[in-house]
Amino acid sequence: MTLDFNLNNKSFFIGKFYKYLIFFDPFLAAIGIILYLYPKTWHYNADKKEDYGVSIRENLCRSEEGVRVDDVLETINHFRCFDMIIDHATDRLSESFIKDLHRELKLSTSDSQKDWFRIGDYKKLPNEVGGIATCPPEEVHTQMKALLSEYNQKKCHALDDIIDFHQRFEVIHPFQDGNGCVGRLVMFKECLASAIVPFIITEEFKMFYYRGLHNWPAIKNYMQDTCLTAQDNYKALLDYFKIKY
Repeated sequence: MTLDFNLNNKSFFIGKFYKYLIFFDPFLAAIGIILYLYPKTWHYNADKKEDYGVSIRENLCRSEEGVRVDDVLETINHFRCFDMIIDHATDRLSESFIKDLHRELKLSTSDSQKDWFRIGDYKKLPNEVGGIATCPPEEVHTQMKALLSEYNQKKCHALDDIIDFHQRFEVIHPFQDGNGCVGRLVMFKECLASAIVPFIITEEFKMFYYRGLHNWPAIKNYMQDTCLTAQDNYKALLDYFKIKY
């Protein structure tokens, strides 16, 4: 049996097919597929304070250690974020959608209880990424509006267009926290929208990903090679499950 990889066959859509992996690993059946697949994958944010370092699966296997509640909540929230980007894969990218992703990501976490932390809205306080200053809070809306206006001039985007948007989004760093996760979710969505096989930045690509962001667009090869190699890994999964792309 061959599964079609296209926007017209949502039941076997690329983001959803992970659910089928549950039949191949008893451990996943015990803790839920999302707790296994996404902890390390999406918690690589440009700000080092956002890198949790140890996967939930590893923590669950250590009886002497507990699990950070926020790690569990954000991992589960990522599952809902994936549903969002699948359901809206071909929609025009907008500020409201990006904010909705952030709101879903941070829902019920400890950040959502902080007076100064805005979930689903742009940052209230200045922040930085890797020691580099980012866009001041009062300029975020203007810069995001300009970035999206330029990006949306094209109906279909090449991989370089998506990478360029991602890098500029990270430089703006519009949210107080969670920018890396939201940025990569948006990149995944935009790959789907332009019929590009998406990819996930896993542990092995983490430092190459940071290097690529830091040097873009002066040295484009760094980020291009990182994304294309990650894409090859994703294609290998698709090939294994006989999903056309």
